Amino acid sequence: GLLMALDVPQERGLGHLDQRYLDGLEVCRFPLLPFLQPLPLDWMYLLYTIMFLGALGIMLGCCYRLSCIAFLCPYWYLLLLDKTSWNNHSYLYGLLGFQLALLGADRYGSVDGLFRPRKRNAHVPLWNYALLRAQVFIVYFIAGLKKLDADWVGGFSMGTLARHWLFAPFRLVLSEELTSRLVVHGGGLVLDLSAGFLLFFDATRTLALVFVTYFHCMNSQLFSIGMFSYTMLATNGLFCHPEWPRRLLARCPSWLQEWLPSTKPPQRSPDCHYGGQGAQGGIRPRQHLAAAFTVLYVLEQLFLPYSHFITQGYNNWTNGLYGYSWDMMVHSRFHQHVKITYRDGLTGEVGYLKPGAFTQSRRWRDHADMLKQYSDCLSQLLPRYNITQPQIYFDVWVSINERFQQRLVDPRVDLVRAPWSPWSPTPWLLPLLVDLSPWRQRLQELEAQLDRHTDAVFIADFPGLHLENFVSEDLGNTSLRVLRGKVLVELVEQQQNHSLQEGEGMQLPAGQYHKVHTVSPEPSCYMYLYVNTTALELEQNLTRLQELRERVRNGTEQSPLPPELRPILGEPPPAGVPLDPVVSLFLRREQREQRRERESSLAHRLQRFLRRKFFLFRRRSVPKALCPLVPRWPRAPVAHRCSRSALMTLIALRNLALGRPSPERLAQEVTFANWR
Repeated sequence: GLLMALDVPQERGLGHLDQRYLDGLEVCRFPLLPFLQPLPLDWMYLLYTIMFLGALGIMLGCCYRLSCIAFLCPYWYLLLLDKTSWNNHSYLYGLLGFQLALLGADRYGSVDGLFRPRKRNAHVPLWNYALLRAQVFIVYFIAGLKKLDADWVGGFSMGTLARHWLFAPFRLVLSEELTSRLVVHGGGLVLDLSAGFLLFFDATRTLALVFVTYFHCMNSQLFSIGMFSYTMLATNGLFCHPEWPRRLLARCPSWLQEWLPSTKPPQRSPDCHYGGQGAQGGIRPRQHLAAAFTVLYVLEQLFLPYSHFITQGYNNWTNGLYGYSWDMMVHSRFHQHVKITYRDGLTGEVGYLKPGAFTQSRRWRDHADMLKQYSDCLSQLLPRYNITQPQIYFDVWVSINERFQQRLVDPRVDLVRAPWSPWSPTPWLLPLLVDLSPWRQRLQELEAQLDRHTDAVFIADFPGLHLENFVSEDLGNTSLRVLRGKVLVELVEQQQNHSLQEGEGMQLPAGQYHKVHTVSPEPSCYMYLYVNTTALELEQNLTRLQELRERVRNGTEQSPLPPELRPILGEPPPAGVPLDPVVSLFLRREQREQRRERESSLAHRLQRFLRRKFFLFRRRSVPKALCPLVPRWPRAPVAHRCSRSALMTLIALRNLALGRPSPERLAQEVTFANWR
């Protein structure tokens, strides 16, 4: 109902544009560097295979340096190819891959050590550990500094997270609000600020390992962040004594130790400098260079999260690309309304595009640089649909950290011809109305006063702008109330204008367009109150059926049930009597509840978890921006073509080696890859 209330009907735009995208013919991409373009599909699969083999070689210590290059180069190419997949986690993996290429991580338990005695069970220079520890420390500590933001400290960043079942033990002794402020926000802040220090010192390391492990295990269930939680769990061992793997293996049975890495003391390494008595020679230039690199790298990593005054074109309401700032989970967004308007430069014809046409990503809605790239791409694609010299206008409404819904960019600016530079502020980006932030407490109070059938949308708009809105017929009870400023409500079909000031409101007709103009000199604030009457009526009917069944079962219902309602008692419907849609929905809801009760055991939860992870590994190999490049094999839905990429990788490698088989053979293989 929320989206139906504040969206433009599809028939007003070119909805068929998405079909061309789904066929893989046209797609908009968002590379960090404009000259980067994806390779042909089969070669992209080959690139993924090389990257996988590189990662496998790093893990086994086999052809270590070559494996690092095989992983690092394709990874950074894919990362820079698609800004929509850029985040703190993917950036961290690239940094760790770069560091591993310089470190001696193949000295213990490696395949290279079996063939090169000088590397087998040899010392590792201390700067190797210092570099990795510093990187992990920076991830924790800078993330903690970013959480000193007023929104996080005030408990507005992750306002609804405390409702998750993982926080149920805390809610036994604390209210939901206190759980959010003290446990979610306060606990996250304290842990990020202190984790690096506590892990570093021997006296506090055991306590830190307990809390950090608990923290990352919770994150793995709270958020869809891939392998980041498990990666951070693996970094815990970096802060322990370097001898801990050797001590652990020494506890294994003697017959098993023959197949495990050596537990003997390590041999000296020419890469290390041994001070004190017996030291041979001084510090070599290579070791001076390693020390200087470590210091410079750490300083650079400390500087980058605060370097946004240089790359000002990437600053929006938050600074920089969401990647290298370590401001993880500090900002939560909710998009209410996104409208893309095009205008023919010659005829003046105006139309609307479905948001997200020619792309699967939604990240472009929050970043001015991606909006500029998206508009440039649309300006090149729309002439194929007889739209000459297109002008593109975006109207993006978003709420950040429970603030009012407000515009991100100026909807009057044609972004095709609008200026943008990575080194200067974006002139068509509208500011965040931070002076309205104190309203958030009042907005929460207003929402708390509503019944469960009524919803509210809080809007803030700039002077001289207006919001065009359509109220769905399902929302039979929709009203508008002004909280601040002055607005003019224009009813389009009725050709009427209503002036509203602070505290005033009016009822809005369903099934019609209206425009809300801000006429006050300062930004206006108003709220929509609406009731989804269709959903409310359906809920009432389902409740009546539930009560009727209870009365029949306990014998208080005197009149017999009509034939069309007999299925609610578990009886089959009479022959020739169609099943009522409300009864059908009631039965499906009952089945879902029964299934949920049956599957609530720990064993079933574990089974669902493992099954989800299995199909996640089976599916996820191709970045979203590259999905349209998947070849259009017969009868293969696009969602499946883009997702079953682990098997498609093997098929593509076979095609490179042996040639493409017949379409019938490909159709059979795609059917198998689509299996769930």
